[in-house]
Amino acid sequence: MLQNSALRTESAILGTVGPAPFRQAQGPEQVEGLAAGTQPFRKTARRRAAALPNLGRASLAALAALLLLAGCVTPVSPAPRASPAGLTAEQAAHAEHNLRLFDSVWSTVDRKYYDPGFHGVDWRATAVTYGPRAVAAPDEAALYGAINEMLELLGDNHTRAFTAAETKDYNAQAREMTGFRLLRVDGRWVVFEVLPGSPAEAAGVRPGWIVLARDGKALGERIQLPLLRGGEVVRWEFLDGHDQPVALALTARRVSVARREARMLPGGLVYLRFDEFDWATMRWFSRQLKQHRDAPGVVVDLRQNAGGVLLALDFTIGEFFERGFVYAGSIDRSGHHRNLQALTLGSAHYRGRLAVLADHLSASAAEIFAATMQEQHRGIVVGHKTAGDVLSARLRGLADGGMLEYSDRDLRTARGRRLEGNGVTPDVEAPKASLGDLRAGRDPGLDAALRNLERP
Repeated sequence: MLQNSALRTESAILGTVGPAPFRQAQGPEQVEGLAAGTQPFRKTARRRAAALPNLGRASLAALAALLLLAGCVTPVSPAPRASPAGLTAEQAAHAEHNLRLFDSVWSTVDRKYYDPGFHGVDWRATAVTYGPRAVAAPDEAALYGAINEMLELLGDNHTRAFTAAETKDYNAQAREMTGFRLLRVDGRWVVFEVLPGSPAEAAGVRPGWIVLARDGKALGERIQLPLLRGGEVVRWEFLDGHDQPVALALTARRVSVARREARMLPGGLVYLRFDEFDWATMRWFSRQLKQHRDAPGVVVDLRQNAGGVLLALDFTIGEFFERGFVYAGSIDRSGHHRNLQALTLGSAHYRGRLAVLADHLSASAAEIFAATMQEQHRGIVVGHKTAGDVLSARLRGLADGGMLEYSDRDLRTARGRRLEGNGVTPDVEAPKASLGDLRAGRDPGLDAALRNLERP
């Protein structure tokens, strides 16, 4: 996910649908996030009722429905307009809210989605199918569920609607969670990372623990963990590093997901990990490279990086070059082309060797960074094939405080590669971590990167 820093009516972004906790399960990682909020939308009906005191309740209901459904609001989608018969004023206002929100999402995608063919989806037919479901949705969860089910037909991880609560925390660097990530290893769910400062860390959870059950239910082959509220208790069942059963009740709290790590490696090499391309990380990364400009090599770990701010990517790429250059281009639905250029103002101009660690969770800006280093022969990519989630997108605010993210531009690298749906294939395939590796604290990917950096 690449984005501009400001969210007003619309802002340009690039990448996966939101930060990692908002993404649908796309691979063997799961991490718990925040809970959705409620929608503050009932004032319109009250104002109309106060202005028309002489009308009866049934008349108010009919009028409120008719204002929206029969003429005063011009339909912008082909969704069927419901009959106002039998609706109370509150029900009519609720239907009005739902339909306005649905129309806003549908029409924005209809007019601005990067692919005018909608990936083969009959877009007008989606309004007929999902519009009535959205209008009849009794609450925010059902409304956004219907809208997102429609958007999922596009098969585009960058296009999704976010509730007001999700929008508020879209760029937050902390989430409500118990604080560990899972990896599928040999048919079992295994803890592969415990977040610093999390309830899981405080309780002694360690990488390599096997996760058996959550709230009394065994974990299946595919799981989708629900978003959590602060103070919510989750009961986990594990097998620890010695295969002994451990049951823990962990209380979710706000945990930082802005992971950055810098450490020295054997031979004077430097390890730098960051999980998002944002302004603070861009400055941190530049400082680290300047402090270690004489290091013979750097490992940049993007295995948990889902994207970030476009301008931050421009400058981060520029840290490894003497002068700027065009590293990619984007194309909108009308065929208009726009260049993306590396920027070197204030750059460390780092000249040492470079290895980029990437895998199936590396998305968007992380994929473009890796592809650029490959194409410029500036570094090697080590690990596994990346996510293939690389489209340019925009954010658009919705009337209830929610937000729509939609893809408006396709991307190609400077050499014409389309990463969306294809990803980046590493130069060096690293062994996958085994249960024994996780328990022993070994990192086969990092070991492979070090072996290649140490070669003459």
